[in-house]
Amino acid sequence: MARRISRPTDSPARVHRESGQAVGKGLGRPSPDAAPTEDFEVPPEELPCHVAIIMDGNRRWAKARGLTEMEGHAAGVEAVRGIIRHSVRRGIEVLSLYAFSRENWARSDDEVGGLFLLLEQVIRNETDELKKQGARVRLLGRIDELLPETRASIEQALEATAGGTRLQLNIAFNYSGRTELVDAARKLVAAGLRPDQIDEDVLAGALYTAGLPDPDMVIRTGGDERLSNFLIWQAAYAEFCFSPILWPDFGRDAFDAALVEYASRQRRFGR
Repeated sequence: MARRISRPTDSPARVHRESGQAVGKGLGRPSPDAAPTEDFEVPPEELPCHVAIIMDGNRRWAKARGLTEMEGHAAGVEAVRGIIRHSVRRGIEVLSLYAFSRENWARSDDEVGGLFLLLEQVIRNETDELKKQGARVRLLGRIDELLPETRASIEQALEATAGGTRLQLNIAFNYSGRTELVDAARKLVAAGLRPDQIDEDVLAGALYTAGLPDPDMVIRTGGDERLSNFLIWQAAYAEFCFSPILWPDFGRDAFDAALVEYASRQRRFGR
């Protein structure tokens, strides 16, 4: 019998399409094992400091190959490994990955439970590699709503990688941009701040990302062109790159192409 998942009381109602989902246009693109772009010549000062990625397309990738949803998510984990290593290679300082939104609670019990189990396995198996890469892990989201075993694995990874200095790796899990703003407002109210004491800097300091730079570039894979409630405060002046490539196929070449595109843009911040 499938495991029954206990959801947060304010999570979206369960909705899950078992079939009829469209197949994306990114099939047959370079794999994560493809060689990096040989003519990559972007100067370090023109690269983004903080890259945020909406990793979309795992289920469509699996459906097109006759695989299960969880096999698609497992393939997405392989893509994450490659992008983390390549981010370190390129000197990216902060990498934020959208892994599980609070809206994802609306998926089936099997898929939600499988995603939690996959996260636990990845954390246990990859913590040593993350330490080797010099990555420091931070969770963005409501960790208190996670299953106890998942929460324990995350807390162990946070402690084990606390000394990382080469890459700040943010995993947005059980995350929602609107929920983040609600939590920030509650924190400020609980602290007893008066309205005239609250400005943008104070609010930013109450967010999950407090102390981190805002994302310079947001990449979304899978062909859709929307933010999907991801870093909605922080991405106010981010550059956006929308790729048709499904996430399991988003490799080093595709990441380099996004970095080149970023370097070609002129950021004026309203000036």
